[in-house]
Amino acid sequence: MKYRYIILLGERFNRGDSHKLPPLDRSLHAAGMVCEFESALARVFVSANAPTLTISGHGLVIGQIFTKDGQRIAHPVDFDGPGNELSNHLLRNAWGEYLAFHVGGKDGTEAALLRDPSGAVPCVYSFADGKGFITSDIGLAVDLGLYRREVDWQAIAHCLNFPCLKTARTALKHIEELLPGSMLTCRRKDVSASPVWSPWRFVEKDVRHNNPRVATEDVRTALSNVARALSTGDDRFVVELSGGLDSSIVATCLRNASLRAIFCTLVMPAAGIDERPYARLVTDALGQELFPVEVGFDNIHIEFPIPRSSVAPAIGIPQNVINEAWETTGDRHGVDGFFSGGGGDTVFCYLKTAAPAADAFMECGIMAGVAAIGDLAALHQCTVFKAGRLTLKKMLRRPRTGWKEDRTLLNPSWATTKSEHHPWMDAPLGALPGDREKIHDLIGTQLFRDATPRGMGRFMHFPLLSQPVMEACLKVPTWMWIADGRNRAVARQAFADRLPQGIFHRRSKGSYTGHMATIYTHNMPKMREFLEEGKLCAHGLLDRAALENFFARGLAPRDLSFLRIFDLCAAENWVRQQDQDPS
Repeated sequence: MKYRYIILLGERFNRGDSHKLPPLDRSLHAAGMVCEFESALARVFVSANAPTLTISGHGLVIGQIFTKDGQRIAHPVDFDGPGNELSNHLLRNAWGEYLAFHVGGKDGTEAALLRDPSGAVPCVYSFADGKGFITSDIGLAVDLGLYRREVDWQAIAHCLNFPCLKTARTALKHIEELLPGSMLTCRRKDVSASPVWSPWRFVEKDVRHNNPRVATEDVRTALSNVARALSTGDDRFVVELSGGLDSSIVATCLRNASLRAIFCTLVMPAAGIDERPYARLVTDALGQELFPVEVGFDNIHIEFPIPRSSVAPAIGIPQNVINEAWETTGDRHGVDGFFSGGGGDTVFCYLKTAAPAADAFMECGIMAGVAAIGDLAALHQCTVFKAGRLTLKKMLRRPRTGWKEDRTLLNPSWATTKSEHHPWMDAPLGALPGDREKIHDLIGTQLFRDATPRGMGRFMHFPLLSQPVMEACLKVPTWMWIADGRNRAVARQAFADRLPQGIFHRRSKGSYTGHMATIYTHNMPKMREFLEEGKLCAHGLLDRAALENFFARGLAPRDLSFLRIFDLCAAENWVRQQDQDPS
C-alpha cells in the first residue's frame, strides 16, 4: 500500500505536556507522519498522502471507501454507535480498500479496528499490558523503537509445513496480523480479533443465486463498478495482461479509463509462454498499444532485499524477478499503480474436481446433478461414466477440515500435522463440497499482496478480490460455473459482448513452470549452497541428507518437485533479511 499509518494505544503514548513534543512524536513527524485522530486512549498517525475520513468525532477511516454502486465517499462517516455496529454498517453499505478505527465505550476506553475483506491495507499489531501499536509497516515500529525484530522459528516451520496458508500468526515474535474481514477489539488489557465478514454467508441457500441470468448480471455489475471506482484514484496505471480470461476481463472493465492505462504483458525466454498474441487481442479491441515487459535469466538473485514491512516469507525467487520487471515498467511509464487479474481462478470458481456436480446433486436433485455431470464430462473431456463415478466419490468422501501439509525436505522433529487456525476454515454443518473447495482456495489468495512488493510504493489493485466481486461470485453455485462444459462460465457470459472471441473461447493459457524450471536448473548450485549454509539448516529445520539427495538427482520431465526449493529459499532469504534490518 502506498501510504503508511501507525496507531498508538495506551497511556505510555499519551501526548502529556502539549508544550514539549516527546521524542516519539518528533520521530513520527520526521518520518512524514501526521496525527489525524487523538483521544485519551489512542492516537492515529498517517503519512501525509494517505486519504482519510473522520467518523463523527469517534474515529478515522484510513484509505478509500465507496458506495455499493462505486461512488467514492468523500464526506465524514456519520455514525454514532459502538465499534461492532460500525463494522456492520460499513460492510453492508460500503466497500473499499480501507481500515476503520473507532473509539467508544462509556469512558472512551474501548477501541475497534476493522480491516476490509480485500485486505488491501496491511495491518499488524503488538500489545502487552494494555498498551501497544497497530501499523501497516513493522519497519516503522522498529524505527520508532517500539519493536525489535525477532524471528519466530516455530512460525517459520509452520509456513513450510503448510504452504499457501495465511493466518494471524506472523513469523516475527510478538507480532500478529489482523486478517482481512476481521475486527480487532481493545478493552483496556483485553485484546481480541474476530471475523466480521465471512464468505460462508454468501453461499447460504437463501442468499445464493438460482437464476443464471441474474447471477451473470450480478457479477458483471459488481466487477464493472469496482474497476471503475478503483481506477479513479490513479492518474496513470499499468494493467497487467497475462493473455488469459481473468486479466482480460479486468482490462475490458477499464475501457473508460484506458487513456490513463498502460497495457503490458510479460515476455519470458521460455518456449510455449508467449502470451502477446492473446494480450494483443484485448488491446486491439480497446484501441490501445501493448507494451512487452521482458523477463530474462540474467538478473536472477537468490538473496535479495524484501520490503521492511514483510512479517512472513512470501516472496520467492521467481516472484522477485517478475516484480523487478514490473517495477522497472512502472518507473519507465511513471505510473501510480497496477491493476492485476490475480485471484480469478479462485473467485471465478475454476475447480478441477467433480465438486460442482456433487453440489448440484446434493442441493438440487437428480435432474440438476445429471446435467452437471454432462457439463463436467465436457469440461474435462472425459466420459460421462467417469465424470459420474468421480461425482459419486466426491459426494461420499468425508470432507477435509484441515490444511494440506507438506513435510518435504523438513527435519521430522519440526514437522507437524496441526495447522494454525483460519476463521474461513470453519465450514457450517452441511456445507457442500464445492463451496468448501472454493472458500478453501479463497484463503490462499490472501497471500497475493504479500508476494507483490511493487504494491509497497504504488497502489496494487486486485479488483477480483474486492468485497463486492467476491460476494457476487460466492453467490453463484459451483455448478453454474461449469455450464456448457466451460470453466469460469458465468464470468465468460457476463462479459461476452466485451471480450474478443479468441479470449472468450480460450480454455487455458501458457504455463510459467517451464520458465521456473529453467531458473532452477541454471541456479541449482547457488540455491544448494544458499540452503546448506543457511539459517534454516543451522536451526535444524531442514533434513540435510534429504536435501543433498534432492540436489544430487536430476529432474524428470514434468517433475515439479523443484518448486519446493523455491519455498525453502524464500524462507531462508526472509530470515536472513531480518538480521540485516536495523532494529
